[in-house]
Amino acid sequence: MSKILTLEIAQNFLNDPDGESLEDYTSMDDAAAQALGEHDGYLYLWLDGLTSLSDAAAQALAQHEGELNLSGLTSLSEAAAQALGKHEGDYLNLDGLTSLSDAAAQALAQHEGGLDLDGLTSLSDAAAQALAQHKGDLSLGGLTSLSDAAAQALAKHKGTLVLVGLTSLSEAAAQALGKHEGDYLNLDGLTSLSDAAAQALAQHKGVRLNGKAEEAVKLARERLAKQK
Repeated sequence: MSKILTLEIAQNFLNDPDGESLEDYTSMDDAAAQALGEHDGYLYLWLDGLTSLSDAAAQALAQHEGELNLSGLTSLSEAAAQALGKHEGDYLNLDGLTSLSDAAAQALAQHEGGLDLDGLTSLSDAAAQALAQHKGDLSLGGLTSLSDAAAQALAKHKGTLVLVGLTSLSEAAAQALGKHEGDYLNLDGLTSLSDAAAQALAQHKGVRLNGKAEEAVKLARERLAKQK
């Protein structure tokens, strides 16, 4: 059942954030988005029930200074992506997106806070290259595969990088990600690693792994320590 977030509901929420929840609304008026976006001060906006968003509403919400959760959206126009890439808050959740055009990736990469795109199961090399320029923490936890070129691109990302959906990694991709420039790299979905891949990832001091993969990297580090 569709529920529309109107200007009146938005104003009620702004007057009393604890007394009004926005999570159950599946669509919103542009006027409501404008009111929420223009709110002065930090505020969590959990709009994860929205299944559609107009370009005008996206542009309005981009002015919001706090966290913005739009994880109910499964698609995003390039104009909306351009707007949300300029979101002024420190966190943007778009976990519901199942695909992302190269142009949209380029736009969202402009966002300077945490960016969650865990709904993506694949990523083009061009999109990976674009997202590598993103300056905040980047979560791509839904990716089930990663090309060597995409790994090489994402290795240049300087924030936290989450790739927990990967269960395997080529040696070339491991070589690239071992040189990841951020402080934290989460690969705890990997189920196994070759000796060469483990040795490559052992170069990353902030890599997180589990099970056999973690043990393989631990052994690789011990071998490297003995060689010094």
